[in-house]
Amino acid sequence: MFKRSTTSSRPIAPFSRPRRLAAGSLAAAAVLVVAGCSSSSDSGSDTESDSGTVAKGHFPAKVATKFGKVTVEKQPKRVVALGWGDAETALALGVQPVGASDWLDFDGDGVGPWAKGKYDKSPTKIGTLEPEYEKIASLRPDLILDTKSSGDPKRYEKLSKLAPTIGVPKGGDQYLTDWQDQTEMVADALGLHDKGQKLISQTKAKFTAAAKAHPEFKGKTVTSGSLTSNGFGAYVRGSGRVDFLERLGFKNNPWVDKQGGDSFYISIARENVSKLDADLMVMEPIGLSAAEVAKDPLFKKVPAAKAGHDVILDPKSPSGKAFATDSVLSVNYTLDKIVPEFAKALK
Repeated sequence: MFKRSTTSSRPIAPFSRPRRLAAGSLAAAAVLVVAGCSSSSDSGSDTESDSGTVAKGHFPAKVATKFGKVTVEKQPKRVVALGWGDAETALALGVQPVGASDWLDFDGDGVGPWAKGKYDKSPTKIGTLEPEYEKIASLRPDLILDTKSSGDPKRYEKLSKLAPTIGVPKGGDQYLTDWQDQTEMVADALGLHDKGQKLISQTKAKFTAAAKAHPEFKGKTVTSGSLTSNGFGAYVRGSGRVDFLERLGFKNNPWVDKQGGDSFYISIARENVSKLDADLMVMEPIGLSAAEVAKDPLFKKVPAAKAGHDVILDPKSPSGKAFATDSVLSVNYTLDKIVPEFAKALK
């Protein structure tokens, strides 16, 4: 699970997902690591012997993307979900993709435990950074979801030749689409706008309740950091992790934000590791173990680490992967599992 930092060894923890990947090496690392509603009587479902289950919606449906407005003329029967968290967002809306990418190596159905049991039939697995276009074509999709991805025009062009494709929104390049925009876009593409808005409203209410239950979070500074084999880093405002923390009342590390510029993530030179200090530090090892973070001599000197005001995420735990996924389902799971750890670390 999660443990506050001490000088002793601790469980391991890899990476959660950056919504925007700052560099190629970080993108590669991201691949190693990135209460919903099931189909209900008000939405109904259609099932074909070789297709996913699709909730009935209203069509034609229109979705605004970075690449222009995409129109989905009729009810899709064969949805392929490629973006980070797109598959479980579809599942939250009662739709079972026939093909999906497993960004965090969940195996099985390719989704976290928060989406367990939502598939009747496991989807065909599709590559992540470089999807297998021939395999996608063989699935005969009539809708492709790619709302949280690189936003690369060439990728979008190839996909859109196979089926109507819902790419990233404006400003969503390099995995910067947040769970709320993702839910709205996926819901609208499936003709389920009202159901998507209900999910968003319920999740926002849960954030509000969590913040109210922990007034001690309000105004406290927080650093959402990482440690890789290349060194330390931290996330600036606009990233999914920081958005999650700010919704709880935290204020992102001002020094980190100042360094960020237009990037969502900054690398931190070892001589500046002390700048990670904040009322709370949330650390994610990328390709390393939590023990390696805890034992790092520079990290141990950071005042927050000395005082035990840090949470190092176990990369192999569902909770660690939930914080990385940042979908409407995983966010709810994270609120239940991680927020109590933040409270403990602040005491």
